Amino acid sequence: MTMREQLQERVGKPRLSYSSLKYALGDMKLWEMYMRGQMKKESEALHFGSLYDMLLFEPEKANDLYFPLNDSLVVDDIGGRNPRSTKRYKEWKAEQAEKAQAKELVSQEDWKKAHEMIQRLKDCGLYDKRFAGGSYQVEFNVDLDGVPLKGFLDCLRDGEFIVDSKSSRSIEKFRYDVRSFSYDIQAYIYTKVFGIKEFWWVVQEKAFPFYPADVKCSEETLFSGEMKYHQAVENIQKWLSEQTKTDLHYAEFVV
Repeated sequence: MTMREQLQERVGKPRLSYSSLKYALGDMKLWEMYMRGQMKKESEALHFGSLYDMLLFEPEKANDLYFPLNDSLVVDDIGGRNPRSTKRYKEWKAEQAEKAQAKELVSQEDWKKAHEMIQRLKDCGLYDKRFAGGSYQVEFNVDLDGVPLKGFLDCLRDGEFIVDSKSSRSIEKFRYDVRSFSYDIQAYIYTKVFGIKEFWWVVQEKAFPFYPADVKCSEETLFSGEMKYHQAVENIQKWLSEQTKTDLHYAEFVV
């Protein structure tokens, strides 16, 4: 039985993404929950990142998919310390969701901020340098040495380099985010799948004045990603072969 067939049989999904491989570096129960779709809750950072990428790469689709929500009047009217936690606000938001129909609600603040961030990229020339003329949101479904992978890369530029956009709290801390959030695995997978060695991150701070940075992925970082990728795959293969129930772990120590 191939790995793809094993994954389909055990967790209902035949391919692995960068995100699933990241989970496989830790608690395999969390990996299993992720693969089964039991970790649906999206963080505010991921939610904003999805909006930012849509406006950056496919702006013509944004108005059909998102519904900017201006809640300033109702928030002011409700008052208090946490107006968005009140029953009245939740009822008002539910009414707006009905008006939006299938569109995803986003705050007016996030909608405005994402547009301003992208304009900053264009004004400083970084958009033209890395993104203009590229192929955007490139999908792939491949078997890499028997490992079934899937994903989307943000931008493939002239077949010469790959670019991934990241919004961040701090450009200075991004060098640490690369390892702690396993962006190095993502870079390794994308360069391996497309046979392109050059990988860049366009990083932008989410706070005004939205400082951007052009960050090249080093050979050392690609090697780190390769090692973590193989470790994650090994962990998954071991889990698939054991056919045993996975329990959540807990720590035990004396202080």
